[in-house]
Amino acid sequence: MRSPRERAFWSILAALVLAAAAAAWGTSDQWLPHAGPWMEQAWKKATRPGPESLPPEKRAAAQARSAQGAASQPVAPQPRKCVKDGRVTYTDQPCDKGSRELAVDGAVTSLPQ
Repeated sequence: MRSPRERAFWSILAALVLAAAAAAWGTSDQWLPHAGPWMEQAWKKATRPGPESLPPEKRAAAQARSAQGAASQPVAPQPRKCVKDGRVTYTDQPCDKGSRELAVDGAVTSLPQ
């Protein structure tokens, strides 16, 4: 049997946990967009651990296998930003004559086929 103090402590602790859960649920629209990507990344890392979680003798073999597989993949062409007469064109081919090639600022998500 628990003492009255111990029962009071566990009752208060349970009430605090319940209040924190209710507050988190009530304000989830504010913090969930920021925490969502982090939670997905943590879930993927927990459920699909990488080669760093292997023992040292198996880690080297897994890294060699992944490096060999990556070497057989074709290298994606680098995007280029070409400027001619104030007009900007993005391509993966060399720029036309008379145009200047500038560094691509920001991220290019897709290139035309």
